Amino acid sequence: MTAQHEAVIIGAGFGGMGAAIQLDRLGIRDYVILDREAGLGGTWHVNRYPGLAVDIASVTYSYSFEPNPNWSRLFAPGEELKRYAEHVATKYDLRRRMRFGTTVTSARWDETAQRWLVTVDGGEPLSARYLFTATGFLSQPKTPDIPGMDTFAGKIIHSADWDDSYSLDGKRAAIIGTGATAVQLIPELAAKVKELTVYQRTPIWVVPKVDTPIPRPVRRLFARFPGVQRAARLVNSAALETLSTVGVLHYRQARLAAKGAELLARAHLFAQVRDAETRRKLTPGYSFGCKRPTFSNSYFRTFNQPHVRLRTSSIELIRPHGITTADGTTTDIDLLVLATGFDLWETNFPAVEIVGRDGRDLGKWWRDTRFQAYEGVTMPRFPNLVSLNSPYSYTGLSYFWTIEAQMKHIARLFGEMRRRGATTFEVTEQANADFLARMTRRLEDSVFYRGNCATARSYYFNPHGEASLLRPVPVVTGNRDARRFPLDDYAFTGSATTTPADPRSRVGTQ
Repeated sequence: MTAQHEAVIIGAGFGGMGAAIQLDRLGIRDYVILDREAGLGGTWHVNRYPGLAVDIASVTYSYSFEPNPNWSRLFAPGEELKRYAEHVATKYDLRRRMRFGTTVTSARWDETAQRWLVTVDGGEPLSARYLFTATGFLSQPKTPDIPGMDTFAGKIIHSADWDDSYSLDGKRAAIIGTGATAVQLIPELAAKVKELTVYQRTPIWVVPKVDTPIPRPVRRLFARFPGVQRAARLVNSAALETLSTVGVLHYRQARLAAKGAELLARAHLFAQVRDAETRRKLTPGYSFGCKRPTFSNSYFRTFNQPHVRLRTSSIELIRPHGITTADGTTTDIDLLVLATGFDLWETNFPAVEIVGRDGRDLGKWWRDTRFQAYEGVTMPRFPNLVSLNSPYSYTGLSYFWTIEAQMKHIARLFGEMRRRGATTFEVTEQANADFLARMTRRLEDSVFYRGNCATARSYYFNPHGEASLLRPVPVVTGNRDARRFPLDDYAFTGSATTTPADPRSRVGTQ
């Protein structure tokens, strides 16, 4: 038996919950939310490593329509984000639609039934008129392919699968990676282990973190007058928008602003690290903004401690009790921590097999042509599919800006479908091609193409070498487009329409 639903949402993180909230607002309540994990919250459920915290101000990292007055700090710790996710699920009655421990393996469009057939590992398939993929950008942990990894006799912990039962006290530890996760984790490890060796491939730009507790009177003010918190959100959003739009997207016109941010990071490093050689190793050779920068007041200082070592020679071999680098140095360790990030492009675009009309495989199409998605949410020949983690979808520095813009797009799209009495939507090939061309032109002024990003190893770049993760428009523009995109960019068909024309017959194929 195949369970029939109006909609299936894959992913119970903030993106999936945002889509669910919008469906409820539209009067579509026959939906299920599937997630492979044991609980909701996405990355804030999976990640629980020491030092985990949001990397932008808490007032910005939340739904604008559901402010949280209870953040304890300007940069809230991870457990508070998890509690916020639980609160949202409870308030908006989402839990009863969630199914955990459910791994979706594929979704295929049935042209005859005009529905998606969703296959679940070890379970019965589901059928849905509409499919929403909200699997997140950072959901597939990456394990480095280093010779000897399987021979290591000590403990291996990935930052995305932290073992709370393992004691760090007195351990000789090594950590591979110096990205945003490692910046938070390394000071916490150094405070507990006997020895810590940090293996760095690419240094990261780090700027000071203006982080303080939020006083209780301020929290009470936020709770009593939500408008005050919304005003604080707008102020913080404006600052972040200036950083991302001016310094990153308009790098050609505002090169001095980007250089100013780089000087701030260099001054921060100089003030915190005593040894000149260590400072040299920790200084990136790529332009500020090629990789997402991060904030910390403790990361650099950690390298002043006598029991912390920084290694920049490449790892050649992992032995049963140590690590050997290309310069011949072997370091004995008991614990190996992998802060190696996530496999963003190879296994996450898409995270499950998706086959649309005419047998078009989404992953293969993206890799054979270019990574592309109209307004960051829909693709031609994938009817009734809304992909919430797609190329050109990420707007600004807070993921919630992206989520809420996509919610607006869903509202306009489904509203027009209802007005026409249609049951199926599909973006036209021409609209998709025009959007891709606009995004490509806009990126020409960005740091990704005008700066020096050759050594950045940034996940912003896809396997084709294009910076197609970010949508190169201001947040205001992204939200405006979500409310005003041309409705003729979609072909609407269904029972209440006349005989539908194949959208390809009007605009050609690619």
